[in-house]
Amino acid sequence: MNRLKKAVATATAVAAAALIPLTAAPASATTGPATHLGMTWSVVSYGPDGTVQVGGPGGSPSNAYNGDTAPSVSLPVLCLNVDGSPAPSGISLGFYNGWAQGTVALSQPVKGSRLNSRAAADSVCQAGFGAGWREAEFHDGHYGTDLSQTGGWTFWAYGNIPNNTRFWTAINDQPANPWN
Repeated sequence: MNRLKKAVATATAVAAAALIPLTAAPASATTGPATHLGMTWSVVSYGPDGTVQVGGPGGSPSNAYNGDTAPSVSLPVLCLNVDGSPAPSGISLGFYNGWAQGTVALSQPVKGSRLNSRAAADSVCQAGFGAGWREAEFHDGHYGTDLSQTGGWTFWAYGNIPNNTRFWTAINDQPANPWN
């Protein structure tokens, strides 16, 4: 079964994941609901071999510095399973369009207020898709020799993400997450 079919089958099998409560967050995490705007991304384009480019390119309502979507909004979480997959030929990689070395999928929609820590966001992905899955992050795209450099703004991965859908995406160096 190719990667895309496997990701779709996994996503279909866990369609009820939205009904699964989040696992308990670590004691160091925020205990109340998240109250900050969160950064969201969408599909940028589709590529060869079942790949998708996701991101917050210029002109979209994505805000990587302060967040762009209220925590009262319900959106899917962009989930990523990094498995070391090599980039297929036909994708030009660089700082603004790296390779995430795996597969992306969307969780069932959750209110941003439920994402009160990175661990809480990751647990949405793990509840929906299993061990090894986590919320995708702004800097997950790799490029350069041996994919040793990381960039930002968009990245490529295997996956079947519907067009015209916004989704929660993390960023590790700016206050643009619901938990900030």
